[in-house]
Amino acid sequence: MFYTYVLQNKNKTLYTGSTNDLRKRFNEHNSKKSEYTKHRGPYKLIYYEACLSEEDARSREKYLKSGMGKRYLKNRLKRFLSLTG
Repeated sequence: MFYTYVLQNKNKTLYTGSTNDLRKRFNEHNSKKSEYTKHRGPYKLIYYEACLSEEDARSREKYLKSGMGKRYLKNRLKRFLSLTG
């Protein structure tokens, strides 16, 4: 399986990525082994989707980073995001 995921840091900033090992990748983000996110943690995993192919997961990641994708996530996570600030 391949995963598209969304993390939220302490400043409520969202980070979207994709991987074939979600637990390992999440731990890399929180242990500062990811170059882009190492100065922004700690993170909470707030959303993920499972895909059968890497191509699908990367395509979904790209969509969730777009304007329409961000609106989708905002609507999908509305209750959670209102609880976290």
